[in-house]
Amino acid sequence: MDKNRRVVLASRPEGAPSEDNFSIEELGVPEPARGEVLLRTVFLSLDPYMRGRMSDAKSYAEPVPLGGVMVGGTVSRVLVSHLDDFEEGDWVLGYCGWQDYAISDGEGLVNLGKNPSHPSYALGVLGMPGITAYYGLLEIGQPKAGDTLVVAAATGPVGSTVGQIGKIQGCRVVGIAGGAEKCRYAVEELGFDICLNHRAEEFPEQLEEACPDGVDVYFENVGGDVFDAVLPLLNDFARVPVCGLVAHYNATSLPEGPDRLSLLMREILTKRLKIQGFIIFDQYERFGDFIIGLSHWVGEGRIKYREDLVEGLEKAPRALMGLLQGENFGKVVVRLGTDD
Repeated sequence: MDKNRRVVLASRPEGAPSEDNFSIEELGVPEPARGEVLLRTVFLSLDPYMRGRMSDAKSYAEPVPLGGVMVGGTVSRVLVSHLDDFEEGDWVLGYCGWQDYAISDGEGLVNLGKNPSHPSYALGVLGMPGITAYYGLLEIGQPKAGDTLVVAAATGPVGSTVGQIGKIQGCRVVGIAGGAEKCRYAVEELGFDICLNHRAEEFPEQLEEACPDGVDVYFENVGGDVFDAVLPLLNDFARVPVCGLVAHYNATSLPEGPDRLSLLMREILTKRLKIQGFIIFDQYERFGDFIIGLSHWVGEGRIKYREDLVEGLEKAPRALMGLLQGENFGKVVVRLGTDD
């Protein structure tokens, strides 16, 4: 191929993103200089955090500039290498964004070797989402055998891994997902004890019935009505790791209704709750240790994993829009080209 397609941010969304916020450019394939490698993207990860990067509001990371390539984790093949640690044909994990080709000086690249069995897993269960689940649950949630663990977005790449690790730790796991099919999958395939549809009219009552002994650990990545239903069920000294709030990412104003901040603060105080937000990239130097632990469980079949594969870079904008609306089933990965 002699063209490099790039999806760039054409405008900043107000509320939910639309396809008008993206633009596809075609440039020539770049050439690597000394000390660089040329990469061809095979798999691109789509994740909820990307909505935040489309905004110029102050956050933990810089926004994508207008006209800039959309950010994202990638698994690529090395086409040309002028670096000692990388050879032509190597698979690499990087952060090259929404484009067919990229130049790298090697910083941040992880060499996956010539023949990884599932290269795209480095974007999911053996990558950022899996590590988020592993660290957030074990180090912040600190589950103990017999605890009741509630997991939002239970069939997503983070939530599904959290729930399965919880079962390994001896917890009773209650999942929350959007729809009957996802709930069946959480119970029948992932081994959750129960899974509830948050779209059900009686969801708060169903959750209370499913947690007769209260909630010891709530893994939060949704917010909104789900958090409202969980909050009164939290036990004394409950732990709440917070890695995302996808229900609010498209919001343009504060939620309607009475101010509930005083209610939340009273619950935190009287129940001595531990609510801790975390950004997994703050733990980058520990990723290797986390992946070793996850790989062991995945290899044994104790953690199962599902991908939602999208074919073609041009479909990435629509796939991200659907992800933010909960339309995906599993980890969303875009395949840009062939695996060879």
